[in-house]
Parts: sequence; structure tokens; C-alpha cells
Amino acid sequence: MAHIAIPIPTQLGKQDIEIEVTINGQKQALHYRVELFYWEDCGLPQIDRADCLKRILATYDQDWTLYYIGAPTDDFVPITFVKKEDLWLQKSLMFS
Repeated sequence: MAHIAIPIPTQLGKQDIEIEVTINGQKQALHYRVELFYWEDCGLPQIDRADCLKRILATYDQDWTLYYIGAPTDDFVPITFVKKEDLWLQKSLMFS
């Protein structure tokens, strides 16, 4: 799959990102969401960060799916999600 890489500033809170692209002559709006998840909110010891990520992903809004996990810091991990319907449409346009 082709990728579009756009650096997003790491501000506090959720960032909703909308991008309009043309794929094979068809315009499509892509919806991404970047959120910072803080380790201290997990309530788990530092060693259990993988379990924390699994819990975040399992309980996240079901209209969104994992797109990218950014480089974690000592305090948080940035996670990018994409709307499920947008991801499905991207794949169908690429292979049509």
C-alpha cells in the first residue's frame, strides 16, 4: 500500500486530520486521528506498556482502526487511527 507521510505537531489532546486526495481519478476524503496516550493513565507498572497498548486498542472507538504507533517517550505514546470506512475505500481504489 502507498503511504502519505505528514508530520503532525504533538499538541495535547486529540487531533482530527482530514485530507482530500485523488486516487485513480476519484476524489476521496481521508480522516485520521492522532492521540497521545499517557503511560500514567494506564495504571500499570512501566514494564507492562504492551498490555496498556492492547487495552487502548481493544477499547477504542470501533469506527476507527489502528494506522500507526509512533515512537513512545517516557511519558506517552502517539497513536494514529484512520476511519475504518476510509481505509477500506483506499484499499479498494488501489486495486481497482
